[in-house]
Amino acid sequence: MTVVTAQTEPAVPPVDQVPAQAAAETGEFWVEPEASVDGVPADGAHEVAPDAGAHSEAPADAAHAEAPADGTDAEVADDEAHADVTPEDVPAEVARDAQDFGAYVRAGGWAFALKVARSVRPGGETPGETRKVSAKAFAELAGCSPERVMRYYKAWDKAADDGLVPYFEALAPGQDVELPDSDVWHSYYVSRSSASSERGTAITAAAEAEGIRPTKALEVAENPTALRAAILADPSTAKAARAALLDRLQEDPALQTEWARDIARTDDLKKAVATETQAASRIGYVRDIVENGQVKTPAGQTIDAPAELRAEAERHLSLIDELDETEDTSEWASEAFDSMKDIVAQTIQADPELRLQERRTKFYSSLQKATKVFEDLTFDDADDLDTLYEDDMLQRLEELQEAISSCITTLRKAAPGK
Repeated sequence: MTVVTAQTEPAVPPVDQVPAQAAAETGEFWVEPEASVDGVPADGAHEVAPDAGAHSEAPADAAHAEAPADGTDAEVADDEAHADVTPEDVPAEVARDAQDFGAYVRAGGWAFALKVARSVRPGGETPGETRKVSAKAFAELAGCSPERVMRYYKAWDKAADDGLVPYFEALAPGQDVELPDSDVWHSYYVSRSSASSERGTAITAAAEAEGIRPTKALEVAENPTALRAAILADPSTAKAARAALLDRLQEDPALQTEWARDIARTDDLKKAVATETQAASRIGYVRDIVENGQVKTPAGQTIDAPAELRAEAERHLSLIDELDETEDTSEWASEAFDSMKDIVAQTIQADPELRLQERRTKFYSSLQKATKVFEDLTFDDADDLDTLYEDDMLQRLEELQEAISSCITTLRKAAPGK
């Protein structure tokens, strides 16, 4: 597509001028034309002006009768009447505006990038080698910043590297070339200078991975206060922010530490985390029964889950899985967990052998805990026990010794062959 930009004089005076001022600047006098009758202009003041009421008192009914019943039909009829319009049928200024508009629709920012590419001097060229000007001079002529000009320049440069457009050296001022479609413009143009930084590059890459325009992500990154306001005011924005933070936590250990520290220092968050952790643990307990067909008893032994237990676990799990993400699962998790515990207890009680094994497992568990606690006692400074002596300390150790001796005696009586 070739874009030709016409140089035209303004069709109307500037907004800060009235016709009389515009004429005065050219040394001429501007006279407001008088009304005409039957198409004949009023050439002199000696002619009598027509009666003002001659045309203003037309019957209202006649006016309504001539108007179309439906305004939409009138617009459609007008569009059909001008469907085959040509540039010769309209004022030249209108035709040029329409052509420029169409060029921009088809090419988007490429139309402006071409003006920069063919007019701005590439790096390494001196003023005497080319008719082109510097980006600073071009910006001054355009009434914008050099940074804005360079963003268009860099977009063209990247597109040239990809073979979409000619290089700067192949372009001369005023030269027209075939331009890419407007759809690919935003793949090369970055409207913000922050995109060139390391941070901006990372944001641009993440935006492209999400399938959105980098300019949108950069705009959000440059306005953290606006982002905060949106999160505070809008639940859906807060939800999106939470999901993004969770994704980032997986690859950002420093953020994990900061977030954990913030939670630990906030009482309400600590309680919420504890509640959710307990609910997740209980749901996991129920899910294990369904998926693995086994269950852990209160004493810690793992047994095959009865059919009744698995069926009840599946029922509770299906109810939990149907909950919305925003619904509280703690109550459902507690109900499911308590139901599983009741069935497990009934199963153990109904099976003598299983009940005995449960008692034996519980005894071993208690013995291991007691042993670990006693081993943690240190007697490194036994030579100085006289300084640590307390009556209560000695009494408790003696009671513990008696309990252990009694337990040993009972176990010895129960040993086979005794």
